[in-house]
Amino acid sequence: MCLAVPSKIVEINGNVAKVDVDGVSREASIMLLDDVKIGDYVIVHAGFAINKVDETAALQTLEDMRAILAADNRAADSNQNQP
Repeated sequence: MCLAVPSKIVEINGNVAKVDVDGVSREASIMLLDDVKIGDYVIVHAGFAINKVDETAALQTLEDMRAILAADNRAADSNQNQP
């Protein structure tokens, strides 16, 4: 399963952007989008920026993803402690 993640553009070099994904740097192709700039948030899927999103939506999505991962980790820890 693939997951599209909101990412902030921190650098652009031609059709490739360096994006920050919750503190992790990755490269993503921006060839599918027009008019992106440093500071924009994009949805990255399979190495391609496929959509621009506003900052509020991007930050809320990242917060929701962190909450889901934290809940999943708590559930996994709980299951390991059962006999």
